[in-house]
Amino acid sequence: MRLNSIKLSGFKSFAEPTNFLLPGQLVGVVGPNGCGKSNIMDAVRWVLGESKASELRGESMQDVIFNGTTTRKPASRASVELVFDNDDHRAGGQWNQFGEIAVKRVLTRDGNSSYLINNQVVRRRDVQDVFLGTGLGPRAYAIIGQGTISRIIESKPEELRLFLEEAAGVSKYKERRRETENRLSDTRENLTRVEDILRELNTNLDKLEKQAEVAQKYKALTATGTLRQHQLWFLKRTESQSEQDRIQAEGLAAVNALESRMADLRRIESELETVRQAHYAAGDQVNQAQGRLYEASAEVGRLEAEIRFVVEGRQRVEVRLRTLQEQATEWATRRNDAEVALEDLAELELLGEDKNEVLAAQLEEQAQHLPTLEDALRQAQRAASDQRAGVAQVQQQIGVLAAEQRGIEEQARQMDTRRERLLADRNKLVAPDDHKLAEQQLLLEQAQEASSVAQARLETLTDSAPELDEHRRNQQQTVNRESAQLAELSARLDALRALQAKVKTDGKLQPWLQKHGLDHLQGLWSRLHIEQGWENALEGALRERLGALEVSRLELVRAFAQDAPPAKLAFYSPPPAASVPAQTTLPRLSDLLRLHDAGQKAVLDDWLQGCFTAANLEGALGNRDKLQPGEVIYVRTGHAVGRHSVSFYAPDSEQAGLLARAQEIENLEKQLRAQVLISDEARALLVRFEAAYADAAQRLASTRNEAGEAQQKAHTLQVQTLQLSQQLEQARSRSAQIASDLAEVEGQLDELQERRVTAEGRFEELDMLLADAQQRHAELDDQVMATERKLGASREQLRSLEREKQEATFSLRSLDARKAELSRGIETAVAQAAAVASEAQRAQDELARLNDAAAQGGLQQALADKLLREQELGAQRSQYDDLTAKLRASDERRLLLERELDPLRARITEFQLKEQASRLGFEQYNQLLSDAKADLEAVALSIAQDNVRLAGLQGEIDRINRDIAALGAVNLAALDELAAASERKQFLDAQTADLQEAMTTLEDAIKKIDGETRELLSGTFNQVNAHFGKMFPELFGGGNARLVITGEEILDSGVQVVAQPPGKKNQSIALLSGGEKALTAIALVFAIFQLNPAPFCLLDEVDAPLDDANTERYAKLVSRMSKETQFLFISHNKIAMEMAKQLIGVTMQEQGVSRIVAVDMDAALSMTEWSE
Repeated sequence: MRLNSIKLSGFKSFAEPTNFLLPGQLVGVVGPNGCGKSNIMDAVRWVLGESKASELRGESMQDVIFNGTTTRKPASRASVELVFDNDDHRAGGQWNQFGEIAVKRVLTRDGNSSYLINNQVVRRRDVQDVFLGTGLGPRAYAIIGQGTISRIIESKPEELRLFLEEAAGVSKYKERRRETENRLSDTRENLTRVEDILRELNTNLDKLEKQAEVAQKYKALTATGTLRQHQLWFLKRTESQSEQDRIQAEGLAAVNALESRMADLRRIESELETVRQAHYAAGDQVNQAQGRLYEASAEVGRLEAEIRFVVEGRQRVEVRLRTLQEQATEWATRRNDAEVALEDLAELELLGEDKNEVLAAQLEEQAQHLPTLEDALRQAQRAASDQRAGVAQVQQQIGVLAAEQRGIEEQARQMDTRRERLLADRNKLVAPDDHKLAEQQLLLEQAQEASSVAQARLETLTDSAPELDEHRRNQQQTVNRESAQLAELSARLDALRALQAKVKTDGKLQPWLQKHGLDHLQGLWSRLHIEQGWENALEGALRERLGALEVSRLELVRAFAQDAPPAKLAFYSPPPAASVPAQTTLPRLSDLLRLHDAGQKAVLDDWLQGCFTAANLEGALGNRDKLQPGEVIYVRTGHAVGRHSVSFYAPDSEQAGLLARAQEIENLEKQLRAQVLISDEARALLVRFEAAYADAAQRLASTRNEAGEAQQKAHTLQVQTLQLSQQLEQARSRSAQIASDLAEVEGQLDELQERRVTAEGRFEELDMLLADAQQRHAELDDQVMATERKLGASREQLRSLEREKQEATFSLRSLDARKAELSRGIETAVAQAAAVASEAQRAQDELARLNDAAAQGGLQQALADKLLREQELGAQRSQYDDLTAKLRASDERRLLLERELDPLRARITEFQLKEQASRLGFEQYNQLLSDAKADLEAVALSIAQDNVRLAGLQGEIDRINRDIAALGAVNLAALDELAAASERKQFLDAQTADLQEAMTTLEDAIKKIDGETRELLSGTFNQVNAHFGKMFPELFGGGNARLVITGEEILDSGVQVVAQPPGKKNQSIALLSGGEKALTAIALVFAIFQLNPAPFCLLDEVDAPLDDANTERYAKLVSRMSKETQFLFISHNKIAMEMAKQLIGVTMQEQGVSRIVAVDMDAALSMTEWSE
């Protein structure tokens, strides 16, 4: 097994995908300091499962991901892949058969770490198992980094023993021992749990025995109570039947009496109907007479109404004529008034036109004088405006100057305020203490270190949590699998038991057996045990006798002759002694039976007399000439071979396969007990895994909180330190700034004083100019105001004339409108007078038409007709009243008969209800008996035999119920639970014995593992000690060294190194020089390699502390060992470079990014000489 290549991508300084090809046995890596050579060693260690960031020269595991440079972005993931040649199949585990193994680890920024072997996701434990016992691992002796040589030789004895164990390959033994101890612990826990269950079960057994006794009493009382209840229902059913028959007879007599009364009622109703028809006819005649009377009355009313209409119409027309005469007079008056008003309006119109002409002339004259005044006003306003602009200009200059003075004063005040503030700031300015800053920086370093430690612990727990979760999930799957197997076995066993129970209780035989009290007997098959595979043969030989029942004497069967069984059934009585079978060379079928009862054995020997066995049909046919008449040879399948016949067996009844099923049930019960034990152990292990996972999760959460708190504390201290540094820098900068600002303020104050003096002189000049300009402006304003007054008066007079002219014009227009309105009024009065005259003429015509003479003559004739109709109606009504009296008398006789029918109907209804109640009672008790599945014949027989009476039966039932209630709560399942608990106790006793036996086996296994480990470790120690004794003088050129065990028991003792360089006495390892320590450690590592050579070895500047002479010896030794082990070393020593078969150069041309380059051997040696 050798390392072919190392592929890195995004790991530390290897930002780009890089592939290190390692074709030789001696490969050297060269390059300047800081170019990333040691990152190759860290990559190998990281892939092999290293989880401690400090071992990879980082603060957290995220530090292995390329962090970016000034020109490159940080990488999002880091991956390293090791490709191994496994042609020698040295790898461990399931990967042993692969010719090439690629081990890869990937870490992302979000903290997800994954391991892959041949592109299959695995656990870190799986990666470590591949290299278990090979000397490889995250901290194995085959990977030696910078400074680790000295740490190896200075390790504690217990730590040094780990290298010896790895070389001896006892890691797998320790793992086996740990697993065995876990199983032993699980077994002890299971045993304790089983013992606890047994103690609880024994307590429950005592309770169940008492409960079973109560349940037995309860069942007896319930059976008696059920019988008495059935008898009570049966007697009440019989009583209800008798009551029903009696009520039916009485009800029939009442029905006959009712039918007689009904016949009389039908006769009276017929007579009543005849009278009612005559009554209806008389009523129709009365209605007709009444109708004729109504017609005569209506005619009288119509004529009277017509006369009233004529009278009222004449009165209405006369009133209308008087109204029309009044309206004609009113319209004539209105016409006359309008004509007089028109004459007055004509005179007023002439006066208004004269006034309008005078006002128009005055308005034209005033309008011609107004423009002259407006021109004078505009000239005065322009002069005043020019003067006002001059005043404003001077005022503006004064305002600007005043504002400038105020600005100067404000700036002076601001400068004074600023100077005072700067002086106050200078007085208050206090520089931070440098000593406090140093203390704060020390606290920050301590907090960052604590944060790094917490982060490393968090990463370790984070890596271990998925492994524990994987264990938990795997164990959960195991529990599910074992539970499913247990359920499958239980289901199979229950099915077989149900089938066996069904076959035992043959549907035809069961009632017959119960009838004769034989249902408690077991068939012969339940007592038979035969060698596995011969069940069909025995069934074929015994047939129906397989289910034979045992009786004490066969003479008892004579009683069954009159009542023979409904199906095939055999009985047997065991004889006192077995008969001696005849001598024969053929194997007997009875010899395959395992029986402990001599009587049963004798019966079966008798039945199986002449029944032999053969392995197969060919053997049976070959031995048939040895058979006597009546003898048969059976094979495993049940086929029978006689002297002259062959009978093939086939299942021909439900009882076929009884023995095979019984055998299978027995085997399944054993498997079930074993499976229960396995399932309990799996569950216990799952509980432990879940507890471990929960504990790890809790510790992970706690550690995560601690890491967060430590990081927060470091961040807080970092902020505080930065604040102190900034405060110190700000204080120094602020002091210099204040001095500069004070000098600037003084200069500005001097400049402001000069500007204040200049502004005061200019202000006096502008004040004098402003006084002159204001006086001239006042004179011009007076002139403008006088002109404005004249112009205003002229304009007011013009507006007055315009208003008077408008009023005159409006008056003329009003007069015209009034004239038009009066003309329209005259026209309306003439039209209305004509309309009134026309309406009066129509009213005169209507008055002439209204005449009531004809209506008065018709009214007298109508009154005579009405009197005649009233007399006719009185005669018809008298006849109708006589028929009504006769109808009422007939109806009273009908009602009397109907009242006599009601008591008869009520009595019949009463009989029907009683009969229904009796029938319902019969049906109720009959249904109760049917629901209870009572045997009516048996109940009737028990009543007759026990002379049961209905009177005291309910009291007896109540007494039984009280006895049942007195028993209290009854566990009816106690009998079954007692049987199940007893069976379970037997099973637990057997399980306890199995667990104790398993504990003994596991303890013996641990002792055996300890013995093998002790023997292997002792042999390894002796061989390594011998190789160490040879390697040491070869590297030192003399001297001696050895390993010493610090205790008596090698399994838990440490290993100490005793070294004596040439020319020196034995001394402590701590007193050796750095070079001597390095050579001693190299000698020890190479001695271990001699015993158990690792597939490859990584050496990171191991030769750094060696001089040239020691380096040459070191190089020769490595060259010699490279025949068995592949070496990848980093060195700056030209002697070490010379021994390499291949050199790989690592450079960092781009700052922060490592790359590999081809190496010229001469150039490498030159570079080394230059560096030296």
